[in-house]
Amino acid sequence: MATIRIPTPMRRYTNGERLVTVEASTLAAAIDELGRRFPGLRERLVNGDGQLHHFVNVFVNEQDVRTLQGLDTPLDERAEVSIIPAMAGGAPAW
Repeated sequence: MATIRIPTPMRRYTNGERLVTVEASTLAAAIDELGRRFPGLRERLVNGDGQLHHFVNVFVNEQDVRTLQGLDTPLDERAEVSIIPAMAGGAPAW
């Protein structure tokens, strides 16, 4: 089973769970499983075309999936998936 680390802002969809395990052979299948188990979470990760939102970074075993096979990145039983939402904003520098 792959382990998915849920970032704090998205834990409201997982009832506060920080780590979720899924049986999935690819990242896309893992995200689909997250969406089935935790309604609303999938929409936070992928857009209407089924692609990762540009403001969400996903790493499999510490490698950015955009440099791997994207959503087709294979997952093995020991895969660790980290979801890192981009941060923006703050005060302008003076």
